[in-house]
Order: sequence, then C-alpha cells, then structure tokens
Amino acid sequence: MLEEESRNRLLLLFDLYGKLLKEKQRHYFEMYYHEDLSLGEIAELQNVSRQAVFDQVKRVEKQMEQYEDSLGLLSRHEKRRQLMAELQKELGHHHSKAHALLRELYELEMDID
Repeated sequence: MLEEESRNRLLLLFDLYGKLLKEKQRHYFEMYYHEDLSLGEIAELQNVSRQAVFDQVKRVEKQMEQYEDSLGLLSRHEKRRQLMAELQKELGHHHSKAHALLRELYELEMDID
C-alpha cells in the first residue's frame, strides 16, 4: 500500500511541478509512470543504459520533492481538500447556497488535479 501511496504522491507532484522539469526529464517520467514501461524498455527506446534511465527517474523524483519542500503546493492542496470535506460534513444537508459554493470549490480543486 505504501508503494501505491508513494506512486500517487509522485503523480500529483508531477501534475503540479512537471512543467518546471526539462523536457527529457518529463519524457522519462511519463514513460515510466504514465505509460508503465520498465526501465529496460525505456533504455532500449532511448538507446541508453538501464542505469541512466534509473538515475534520471530518481533525479526527477528528488527534484519534484525539492520543489514541494520550497513551494508546498501539494501540502496546501491537500489541506484545502481536507477543510472542504470538514465544511461539507459540518453543513450536513442544510444551506443549499453553501453547498453550491462548496461544489464550485471542489470543481476548481479538480482542475488542479
């Protein structure tokens, strides 16, 4: 389960910070995480060693974690979602205008994902 959580975190980080990466870094990450290619398959496609692919993927992961440490976009995103869930729970089935606004917030939040 931890591996899946880690993978999901990396995918979210990529959604937030992927555009800050170099094109080659984005390409390797996408092949490995989105296209689910093995390191060996990527190495063959890119005509590089498996170790070079591994190093590149790990470098991207580290770089995105550094971006998160500096900018905190993911942690703020998660906090907003938590607060919206708490607000929805507190509202219950009342206050239809408040529910409509909360729905709009959720939709905006989904655009970030």
